[in-house]
Amino acid sequence: MSFTVEERGNPNTLSYRLFFKNADGKYVSPFHDIPMYADESQNIFHVVVEVPRWTNAKMEIATKDPLNPIKQDVKKGNLRYVANVFPHKGYIWNYGAIPQTWEDPGHKDEDTDCCGDNDPIDVCEIGTKVCSRGDVIKVKVLGVLAMIDEGETDWKVIAINVEDPEAKDLNNIGDIQRLKPGYLEATVDWFRRYKVPDGKPENQFAFNGEFKDKEFAIETIKSTHGFWKALISQKTNSGGLNCKNTCVSAGDSPFCCSTDEAKAVIKGTTPCGTEDPIPCSGKSL
Repeated sequence: MSFTVEERGNPNTLSYRLFFKNADGKYVSPFHDIPMYADESQNIFHVVVEVPRWTNAKMEIATKDPLNPIKQDVKKGNLRYVANVFPHKGYIWNYGAIPQTWEDPGHKDEDTDCCGDNDPIDVCEIGTKVCSRGDVIKVKVLGVLAMIDEGETDWKVIAINVEDPEAKDLNNIGDIQRLKPGYLEATVDWFRRYKVPDGKPENQFAFNGEFKDKEFAIETIKSTHGFWKALISQKTNSGGLNCKNTCVSAGDSPFCCSTDEAKAVIKGTTPCGTEDPIPCSGKSL
């Protein structure tokens, strides 16, 4: 199963979007149409890469937009860039999300005592390759961190691309501690402080900031998949999320998006143009 991307708008502007197509050239939603599992028997998951390692632009799946393209987050009308918090440069992993998952804001997690953040579950991919925005990769899950972001549960799954040369040696959270010393500590430090330059307080963590193991992480992912299933089958309130999809919902579902509708969505966006310079605020981060 392979996917390609189509750029629309001008990079580094408010118009920029990254849409997804499957192997047949059909437009798909990276939130709803890309399967969660790459290989269910081996617990191998798909991850949609939103932010390549070492970059600062806060790109994310647009959960409230038709077909859920990747676009840059906006704050007070300006494109959002994550600051470099010493000694880190941008995101310190390939950062993305597992499709067909959803952290339900109406469900209070018994471990964190907080509700979900209304997004697909996040992933930090720790392999050696710097991915490209929009890559759909297959990963092996190693563990998970329970971040509390402004009172919401925001799980951070730690995983590695199955094609990475180090993947065979990394099978659980303890292997990262042994083979990549300092990486987990840097991850907690990054998530704790990355919003401080924006004037916000440090983030908090459940379990005293300790990582939970592979089995716990997989069960957490499965739980968010269950919440997504309830969302896509209209058993729970979508809360402003755009659930239109081209491959999952039946033709009689209000969430079913026809080929013509999908093409109209793309046509309604700005054609791909030249890249704008990164704003000075983004360069200086």
